[in-house]
Amino acid sequence: MALPVRTNSVKGLLFTIQKYKAAKRFVCAGKCTDDKETPGRRIFSGIQPTGVPHLGNYLGALENWVGLQDVCDSVLYSIVDLHAITMPQDPAHLRRNILDMTASLLACGIRPAQCILFQQSQVSEHAELSWILGCLTSMPRLRHLPQWKMKSKQKNEGSVGLFTYPVLQAADILLYRSTHVPVGEDQVQHLELAQDVARIFNNRYGELFPEPRALLSASRKIKSLRDPTSKMSKSDPQRLATIHLTDTTDDIALKIRKAVTDFTSEVTFDPERRPGVSNLVAIHAAVSGQSVEEVVRGAQGLDTAHYKEVVADAVNRKVAPIREEIARLRADGGYLETVLARGAARARELAAPVLAQVRKRVGFL
Repeated sequence: MALPVRTNSVKGLLFTIQKYKAAKRFVCAGKCTDDKETPGRRIFSGIQPTGVPHLGNYLGALENWVGLQDVCDSVLYSIVDLHAITMPQDPAHLRRNILDMTASLLACGIRPAQCILFQQSQVSEHAELSWILGCLTSMPRLRHLPQWKMKSKQKNEGSVGLFTYPVLQAADILLYRSTHVPVGEDQVQHLELAQDVARIFNNRYGELFPEPRALLSASRKIKSLRDPTSKMSKSDPQRLATIHLTDTTDDIALKIRKAVTDFTSEVTFDPERRPGVSNLVAIHAAVSGQSVEEVVRGAQGLDTAHYKEVVADAVNRKVAPIREEIARLRADGGYLETVLARGAARARELAAPVLAQVRKRVGFL
């Protein structure tokens, strides 16, 4: 029996899976028909090798990545090092970051037996398809993307790579004929570019690429502990602003104890008027698996100082096993290299036939 899943929400997708498992009628969504144009489901997503992720990365994306492995038989996760070099990188530092990200993904629950985890630069088809798709993409289309506008101002126009990296993103997705991509709201316009490029290629050369659909995460965005109006970020200059997955128990307790709140002692959830306390509530809800309403009810009678202790305990319970596993995996670089090599080989098995079709259609073969 096919299970039609008609949702663009990651959590909605996972809820559907849980519901059908409970009813003992679960069939993997990878074999499902989403609509007449999508005969199967293949999920692709990528993450830049910026070292060990922070708590916001985990709760906003990686936790959903882990869950999606159970949704579909065909899932690819790429460490996108080609994207990383759009900004200056120290080669030795970049290599360490690639292995650290690999260790972190495995520690968070990514299972190479259930998905394809690979390093983007080790599959050369990404770069070749990016060039071909770039020849179908206009410069005005790229100039309208908001991230180019923002980053080019910061970097005085930036590099050609920075300008064209959304085309490489499109190639990453289309190379595997991906049907769904888990994204945050800030990446939706880049996915729309992939959809546009797929249509342009198909109209010119014949149907080959499905138009990938977004799986929007329903997770709450985790904010900086020092400035709850901004997202938690690795690049935040304030050391106490960001919780890393390798932070010690004491580090986490200190950062949450020093988190910006306000002068009202009661615990409530009001992101507009009380962003600091609301951020702690959102973090607590995310790491404990409770709803915001349940968290607020459980915090009745606590002032914010004591509530911070509760949040720190909950975060530490979530992070501790991940931290320990990252440390274990980091110590075995050979294993991490093997995981990436095997993943690249499996990715190439999927990518090569698609690129061969592209080459034939554009006239190279």
